[in-house]
Amino acid sequence: MTTILRLPTGPDQLTLPALLLRNAEDHGDLPALSWQDASGGRTTLTWSEVRHETAVLAAGYGALGVERGEQVLMMMGNRPEHWLTDLALTHLGAVPVSVYGTAAPGQIAHIARHSRARFAIVEGAGELERWAPLLADATVPLEALVVVEPSEAGPHRSYGRLRATGERLRSDEAFDTAWRETRAQDPLTVVYTSGTTGDPKAVPISHRGVVSNALALDRVVELPDHVEHICYLPFAHIAERMLGIYLPVFRASHVHLCADTAAVAVTARALHPAQFFGVPRVWEKLAASLRAALGGLPEERRAAVEAANATAREHVACRERGERPSAELEASYKAAKETVLDPVLSLAGFERLVWTASASAPMPLDVVRFWAGFGIVVMDAWGLTETVGVFTTNSPSAFRLGSVGRPLEGLELRVADDGEILVRGGTVFAGYLRADGTLDGALDADGWFPTGDIGRIDDDGYLWLTDRKKEMIITSTGKNVSPALVENTLKEHPLIGQALVHGDGRSYLVALLVLDTEMAPAWAAARGIEGDPLTSPEVHEEIARAVEAANARLNRTEQIKRHRLLTREWGPETGELTPSLKLRRRVIREQYADALDALYAREED
Repeated sequence: MTTILRLPTGPDQLTLPALLLRNAEDHGDLPALSWQDASGGRTTLTWSEVRHETAVLAAGYGALGVERGEQVLMMMGNRPEHWLTDLALTHLGAVPVSVYGTAAPGQIAHIARHSRARFAIVEGAGELERWAPLLADATVPLEALVVVEPSEAGPHRSYGRLRATGERLRSDEAFDTAWRETRAQDPLTVVYTSGTTGDPKAVPISHRGVVSNALALDRVVELPDHVEHICYLPFAHIAERMLGIYLPVFRASHVHLCADTAAVAVTARALHPAQFFGVPRVWEKLAASLRAALGGLPEERRAAVEAANATAREHVACRERGERPSAELEASYKAAKETVLDPVLSLAGFERLVWTASASAPMPLDVVRFWAGFGIVVMDAWGLTETVGVFTTNSPSAFRLGSVGRPLEGLELRVADDGEILVRGGTVFAGYLRADGTLDGALDADGWFPTGDIGRIDDDGYLWLTDRKKEMIITSTGKNVSPALVENTLKEHPLIGQALVHGDGRSYLVALLVLDTEMAPAWAAARGIEGDPLTSPEVHEEIARAVEAANARLNRTEQIKRHRLLTREWGPETGELTPSLKLRRRVIREQYADALDALYAREED
């Protein structure tokens, strides 16, 4: 439990503005928000300065015409203007809505129509190209755009001009009057789910839902006071909304904005944070980088690391069983950590970590075990936008590697006959928001919400994810296959960075594979292979052996009969991944339809 918390009112009545005022009063001189400025240096605002900026911007947006209760759209990266605008709109009683920067024009138009938003704040020319045409679209209520980059604003209002207006018109009395009208049951944001198919659905999230989730998390998460958070996932995703905005306000912690996801590793090395959250793909890439670095060590040093890894895994296994490590094991682990593991982890900035977590998709077990070898237990969690983020989680005092933990206090889950996970509790939403402002109810008569995820609950109450219900493969013989299970098994080989398994309605499975961009060059160099690893016969032979090894661990229905190694990595920018780095299976199947057909070209067995 965070020791610094003073709740200014009862938990059921708390709002985000009340917590920001608490931070300014109790922790005003402490850092709240940091980012890299144009000169390459770091700029930091304290909690007092954050509240001042929030008041200035609230006055500016009020002068623009933003009204209580209306949705205001934002498409910006992880930059201070996005973070501060979010708080400013909240203090006006408006509803800030972040839109994924990778959203296509059609998706943006859908959200603009559905939200009935009159205003949008966008970053620059790249966003204007998609947003400006909507101003002339009679079916879209959009009236004005605010542009953050001053040189790219053109005829639109610039963020700087809006802020200057706010500085001139700011009134402490008007600011306080506005936010004090907000009630805990009022909407704090609306999150449009990214989805892998179809139009995004609107999920309304209240102040009460966020505070309830924050309190429940705080009972199981053990963090230092004012802990740092590296904020790099899109604010359009519920995970970063909670981790990068709401929980830092709740905990009075310190947010470090990372505008470029490619710079996350560099930021971690500079900050040496005490906590780190990453979706599975991020943990996979970090593990691949560390594996590559270890592969270049002298044999004697590498042997010392491997011995220390074994000690750390034994220590983690003991804790996982709920046992207290023996004095001998504790001493061995402490020595291994101080003399071998921490010096290696310090290269990544991870030697101070006390809390590490993942969510969004099942974590490959080999990646979890790799980090356990350094004493880092990645606390896998699970939840949905519809549950205000985390619903189940592991904790340092109770975890099972490979599971996503147990429900937070006050929440319930069960598994239906077909394996679908159902949830119920105070943070579960009531329904999706319709365009007219009413709700499309999503709960059954007993209050259960069907999540679309498939899983099982073990005898100790831990939830184990299998796959998404809609993504399960049904072969021509009627067998059900979890593609995520097979893909994660394939990715246990360090050369395979990404995988998609295909075979719905077919008699056998095939796979599209992508080389790990971190590990492949190091693997090739260590074997004297020059040039592009993708063209190397040795690499292709190793991939074939990796598929064979994976098949040996899978049942006959799950085994891969044929595969193809692709030439480039998948990403959100090219459409194969969602912004939270989940596979967009339909998109990949369409893009690589010819390659998949070729894998089935020969007569099926």
